[in-house]
Amino acid sequence: MTRRISLVWPDPLPFRGREGRPLRILAASDEPDPALDHARNRDELGEIDLVVGCGDLSPEYLSFLADAFLSPFVYVRGNHDRGGPWPALERLPEASSGLDTATLAGVSLLALPWPNLRSGVAKRDERAAWNQVVSALRLRLLWPGARSWLVVSHAPPRGAGDTPDDPYHVGFAAYRTVLDRFRPPLWLHGHTTRASAPDPLVQHGRTTLVNVTGSVLVELRPEAR
Repeated sequence: MTRRISLVWPDPLPFRGREGRPLRILAASDEPDPALDHARNRDELGEIDLVVGCGDLSPEYLSFLADAFLSPFVYVRGNHDRGGPWPALERLPEASSGLDTATLAGVSLLALPWPNLRSGVAKRDERAAWNQVVSALRLRLLWPGARSWLVVSHAPPRGAGDTPDDPYHVGFAAYRTVLDRFRPPLWLHGHTTRASAPDPLVQHGRTTLVNVTGSVLVELRPEAR
């Protein structure tokens, strides 16, 4: 079943010309949602402004999501997205990494794939995660006017939506720096099993972190005036 979440987005810029209509993001990761296999269920979700893959989904399933909704589509690769059919560029656009200011008008999207997928083993690599963050901080200096960030990652930040008693599924300390310094309104991630974190939402200051394992429809509403 596709879960539904509604949040207030603090920046009015993405809603210009939308006549008060919300922004609607369908995010998925780790476990294919069988509800999305059926056209009737997809139709009931309504218009989608962005489809996001947060990792550990096969190229075939990502292609299905991109084709089924005919919406702008971005994805990050997870720890299992290596070898075999990957990088799958003949079926999919290039995976997202770094800053994207073009896909969703008025929203700065920061994509953080699983660090160091080039190696043959998907080990946890804090140094590689820090390299991602250093690059992100440099990009942040290039866009000082960007007020509201949407972060899309496979792994969550340390201590916010992760599994602290599992060494492989604990979040990255480097990502916690992004969380604390950027304070993005919304962070979408996977990697954390629903069994280990039954509540998919974590509130950290002004940031709502969403574990999208399976699928989640996130509706972003403008602030009331």
